Amino acid sequence: MTNTLSTDLEARLRAVADRVEIDALRAEFTDAVMMRDRPRLAALFTDDGVLRMPNVPAEMVGPDEIRVGGEALQAQWDFFVQTAHPGTIQLDGDTATGRTYMQELARTLDGHEGQNYAVYHDRYRRTPDGWRFAERVYEVRYFDPTPLPGSAPARPA
Repeated sequence: MTNTLSTDLEARLRAVADRVEIDALRAEFTDAVMMRDRPRLAALFTDDGVLRMPNVPAEMVGPDEIRVGGEALQAQWDFFVQTAHPGTIQLDGDTATGRTYMQELARTLDGHEGQNYAVYHDRYRRTPDGWRFAERVYEVRYFDPTPLPGSAPARPA
């Protein structure tokens, strides 16, 4: 009986640890985007990981494409602010699925601007380096192109 309880407790603790690590992974993604740290962003994906943004449109496979593609997208921004709310996580051994809910404000250098609400649909995989994104698919649920009343702060020279 004690062995069964011990095994059950170990499984529960492992599930909690997995959820904490996946939440930290999702937070790292948002922080890397906000800090414009493309190498760190790319490192959050498996070697064959995919970042899909159909409405942009953009699809990047593997860390190198994710880094280069992210740099190309970033070069178009005047500013971009992303707020994330962690959603569900479903664990299944060394894989998991989940969602993250987003609110974003942006203005591009060509003058397009607005806010949106979106969902990242995620697949995660445990690697020797911890949990990584195997796939992240961006789905805009609401877009408001109304001009934003604020502005980006002046950038230091």
